[in-house]
Amino acid sequence: MIEGVLLEDRVIIWEKEGLKLYDEGGYGKPFENRLELSLVEACFLLEKNKISIKKNGKLMDFRSFFEYCTAKEPEFHQKYVVYKDLRERGYLVKTGFKFGAHFRVYGRGVKLKRGPKEAHEHTKFVVHAISEEDRFSYPELSRAVRLAQNIRAKMVWAVVDSENDVTYYEIVRVSP
Repeated sequence: MIEGVLLEDRVIIWEKEGLKLYDEGGYGKPFENRLELSLVEACFLLEKNKISIKKNGKLMDFRSFFEYCTAKEPEFHQKYVVYKDLRERGYLVKTGFKFGAHFRVYGRGVKLKRGPKEAHEHTKFVVHAISEEDRFSYPELSRAVRLAQNIRAKMVWAVVDSENDVTYYEIVRVSP
């Protein structure tokens, strides 16, 4: 099993073997000598028994790591439910922070690569995860749609209900 080390808001895998997680599944951000996973990626891989995670030299189980993540990130629960659902549906999911959303999602079977991309290799959806109790403003919604349109992606709001089921809503701008 590949071992990761928890450092505040990310998990670092120092073994070169960890880079296979990026090459084969698009997980994390690769560097020359390490792989950095976001908390949501690390949580998913921990639940799937692909990695182990240590904090201060002690192994963390899924429950304790999940509790750590929810304390660290207020929206973690719904983010994780949506991330897991998208991954289990076969999508490649990366952070969408610079697009004002939680995730950017690539089509099934897409492998990340540097340099010019073909049309099917570009971001397909920009996804923002919310709970069914969340409230947001129309300007916030409009801003999200415009940012997604700027990269020729669809804006999707993923609503997580009290039973952890996800309903996806595509939001589009209509010009009369």
